[in-house]
Amino acid sequence: MHEGLLEESALERIYIILTVGSCIIATFGLLSNSAAVIIGAMIVAPLMLPIRGLAFGALEGNLRLFRTGLTSIIVGTLLAIAISWFIGMFVGLAEFGSEIFSRSRPTLLDLGIAIAAGGISGFAKVEPKISPTLAGTAIAVALMPPICVIGLGLSQANWSLSLGATILYLTNLLGITLSCMLIFLATGYTPLHRAKKALLWTGGLTAVLLVPLGFSFFRLTQQVRLEVNLRQALLNRTVTFQRLVLIDSNINWLSNPPVVRLNVRSREPVTPRQVELLEEFLSRELGQRFTLIFEVGQIEEVRREGVDGSSFNN
Repeated sequence: MHEGLLEESALERIYIILTVGSCIIATFGLLSNSAAVIIGAMIVAPLMLPIRGLAFGALEGNLRLFRTGLTSIIVGTLLAIAISWFIGMFVGLAEFGSEIFSRSRPTLLDLGIAIAAGGISGFAKVEPKISPTLAGTAIAVALMPPICVIGLGLSQANWSLSLGATILYLTNLLGITLSCMLIFLATGYTPLHRAKKALLWTGGLTAVLLVPLGFSFFRLTQQVRLEVNLRQALLNRTVTFQRLVLIDSNINWLSNPPVVRLNVRSREPVTPRQVELLEEFLSRELGQRFTLIFEVGQIEEVRREGVDGSSFNN
């Protein structure tokens, strides 16, 4: 176990190449708002390998293994941030997509995902019947994209975006490390008296993150509730929406006030006065100000020549 973890945690040429490649793929996938491309980067990313070495080295008190894993994680992280920052500066997009912003608002759900992924990885290492690639992919899902978002946020001096992605990255890193430790402990690779100090430190650092994660989770539930109430209020309690067909809606909660984009179809144009009245109505009904932006598509009836509307009513 020790020799295998030491070998896979080493800072070698293959590790660097895979880190650079996965970072480039993930960054371009985030910029193009393509989930499929981001998934490809998740498969390539090798960051999950040194985490297991870090966890086992901490449990065993093996400084060599611990330092090897920690060095690889730090170098891989800083390298990925630098590459994504450079790409972000070079591309210079005016506005980021939803795939980037979704990784700047971590919640308790993300911690649960990280703990589950770390448990799978640790169990795959102690159980030879499980493919290590399967577990590695699960952990890469949680690590490389938020690192790239940190660099992209720095490229536009968007400190709140980078901070949110940093909290997500630390959440995933600590959650994975803690669950790997618990798996190694439960399977008997380390006695409890030797692992107690490392578990307390890792558990304590993870507990510190529960405050921002819990606040974000509470805010998320509030936003979901507000979004449902907003749609119901617009569709069921306004005259304007009786002649509109709502296709899709999207809310940017990072703006102040939140910006609601409504993709609708209509036979008649939507006037600025109607938008103003709807914003005032939502402010009264929901106790929250919103900025409404309508994306209106015209509905036009097209029939074959020589056929009027009356023929369809007979």
